[in-house]
Amino acid sequence: MKWIKSKSLRLLFVVFFFVTLILPLFNMFATITTESIQNLLFTPVFGEVILRSVLVTATATLIAILLALALSWCVAKTAMPFKNILIPALTLPMLIPSISHGMGLVILFGAKGIITNLLHTSFSLYGFSGIVIGSVLYTFPIAFLMLLDVFKYEDGALYEAAQVMGVSKLRQFTDLTLVYLKKPLISAFFAVFTMIFTDYGVPLAVGGKYRVLSTYMYREVLGLLNFSNGAVVGIILLLPAILAFIIDFFSRDSQSGTNSIRLKIKASPVRDRCAAGFCILTAVLFNLPIIAFVVLSVVKKYPVDLSLSFDSILQTLQLGAGEYFFNAIVMSLLTALVGTAIAFTVAYFTSRGKQTFTSRCLHLISLVTVAVPGIVLGLGYVTLFSGSILYGTLMILVLVNTIHFFSSPYLMAHNALLKLNPNFEDIAMTLNIPKHRMIRDVLLPSTFGTLLEMFTYYFINGMITISAISFLSTVDNMPLALMIPVFEGQRLFECAAFVSLIILVSNLILKALTSFVSSKWQKYLN
Repeated sequence: MKWIKSKSLRLLFVVFFFVTLILPLFNMFATITTESIQNLLFTPVFGEVILRSVLVTATATLIAILLALALSWCVAKTAMPFKNILIPALTLPMLIPSISHGMGLVILFGAKGIITNLLHTSFSLYGFSGIVIGSVLYTFPIAFLMLLDVFKYEDGALYEAAQVMGVSKLRQFTDLTLVYLKKPLISAFFAVFTMIFTDYGVPLAVGGKYRVLSTYMYREVLGLLNFSNGAVVGIILLLPAILAFIIDFFSRDSQSGTNSIRLKIKASPVRDRCAAGFCILTAVLFNLPIIAFVVLSVVKKYPVDLSLSFDSILQTLQLGAGEYFFNAIVMSLLTALVGTAIAFTVAYFTSRGKQTFTSRCLHLISLVTVAVPGIVLGLGYVTLFSGSILYGTLMILVLVNTIHFFSSPYLMAHNALLKLNPNFEDIAMTLNIPKHRMIRDVLLPSTFGTLLEMFTYYFINGMITISAISFLSTVDNMPLALMIPVFEGQRLFECAAFVSLIILVSNLILKALTSFVSSKWQKYLN
């Protein structure tokens, strides 16, 4: 009976993913016509858009990965001071929407930008250079955290042996560090490439006439309501994401091994000071947009009147920011609660007990979600749920965000559950303890820290996302992040800056709360 119930739940989740992931994509593909294919794929203009997208994405990805490699090496391989301050400072930009980075560049380097006026010069911001810089600002923190995490598990014994044999530092870097980082670098490269290729926030803000695929799709769907053309572009946007997933899936061997000795870092004053200086300079430059948001939020009208004023804040609130902020908080909290619950339950079925065909299907589907760009998933939901009872409600935004960000929380739970004693279920069965009690009293407390990380991940991404929800939002359910492109289009940069700050502060408060709860939980366990 229990086996039947467990099997039914697995099948229920398979059906859930079929309805929320597979069906929307197939429904989107069904809107494609031969006329749309001919109008897009066989025109020189569209070919130019594709080439531009690949060029700008490859350039920004390469810069972001090289910066992430250099800075993660500085943090992990030197004894530089202020690490506890610099790591949060370097990752702070990931707590605001991608469009905020582009808007921040306009505020700083636009025709009447802060730095433009200070230096009495002009910058060629709009187009290729603006998209590259904004995309690097947006994706660098993710690549940095990915590589920094990998450095933690590097075996120090190899470096000690190399030092004994008199191997130079350069040879150690090329023959040990880079070889160790080969697969993580590939994963980071494709993760960043996919993020930039499918993002329309930065190109929307600083792209100008330099059109890329994501903004082309945005214009076709929201501007022209041409869902067939949008679906064709959606398929093209899917291709690099699917390729990245396949490469990452087959190259992932977890490099588990023998982390026998933790790397001992010897102090080197010159190296450590240089590393700290490089990190401080990068942190300041990467956080300049956030500093600009603070300035614009408290001046009367930049650059005409720089006197202290809260008029922009009051204007933002009068234009409905309070209501949209409430929508964003409710949506993000519900996404975090629902997403964490579903991800943990699915991870339990795929990591504990006997592996069945349905559990393997669940595991594969859960991983595949990462290969579907938010803008494509959002269009799929429009074509499937338009006219239904869900369309236009807050719940459809919760649903699309749950699926869009599912892969990472799922892997967190899956890996955490795999690390626990595999005999818990057998012991519970022997002692005649119900499975739900074993989960409640053993598994949940043991993975509480992971659950908090999953909740935080969902909430923060729910607050900053604009891609998956842009096609699904209405005046009634629109979250705060979508006010940024609206304000920017109306040239209300002060209001858009204040909205970005609200999102940033909300995410910082959530991170502080979860960190506090996690520390209290650790003290309770000890």
